[in-house]
Amino acid sequence: MRKSHPVRRAVLAGAATVSGIVLLLSLKPAADPAAASAAGAAPRAPSAGQESPQGGSGALPGGTTTVTGDAAPTQYGDVQVRITVSGGKVVKAEAVQAPKGGLSDQKTAMAVPRLNQEAVAAQSADIDAVSGATYTSGGYRTSLQSALDRIKAGPDTGAGASGGGAGAARTVTGKVAQTQYGPVQVRITVSGGKVVKAEAVQAPKGGLSDQKTAMAVPRLNQEAVAAQSADIDAVSGATYTSGGYRTSLQSALDQAGG
Repeated sequence: MRKSHPVRRAVLAGAATVSGIVLLLSLKPAADPAAASAAGAAPRAPSAGQESPQGGSGALPGGTTTVTGDAAPTQYGDVQVRITVSGGKVVKAEAVQAPKGGLSDQKTAMAVPRLNQEAVAAQSADIDAVSGATYTSGGYRTSLQSALDRIKAGPDTGAGASGGGAGAARTVTGKVAQTQYGPVQVRITVSGGKVVKAEAVQAPKGGLSDQKTAMAVPRLNQEAVAAQSADIDAVSGATYTSGGYRTSLQSALDQAGG
């Protein structure tokens, strides 16, 4: 048996080494991030347990909307809150009604500004009562919560509201109109550019006022829908209530753009 020539062995060994290097260089990692990026591969979607940066549903809608909550009766008078929401956040809160007269004036002046600030800071009705104004604070929270609920549901919009088609139904609450016998406040529902419903959420009450309110308000509600404006006749025997109704109705129409 002949022995291999030393030079031949060296050549064969070198060739085998070169082949091995070429083979190694031809192999690429299966998950090379640089290669994937260079190839224009789309990034992986978040896994089921991973939250997308734009995931989640906001509690409040975008755009700018002003909503008035329901009047909350308290031992010392009604409290009613109006909020303005912009970009999904409460940017302003104000009490359009609060207890007044005598000591209530001082308590209202002390409590309401703080409650307004807390409502914006908390972005909810979970706010602390102001010491010395427990009833006002409770009424404020109740009305604030109703405003938040209404705006989350979407039907109630006010001045500067955005979103919703021209035919979308929306409910707007007018400003409170003070009369000699008590406040009057009107809420309207607008659909397809027309007032389809009108109701008095506040009206004079107590004693003879109960009878006059029961007699006048249904007629005023009907006239508001029929007239599609605040140019409606006063109900005989309920002149003050009728005047307050028209004033609040006009405020609601102005907010609704009617």
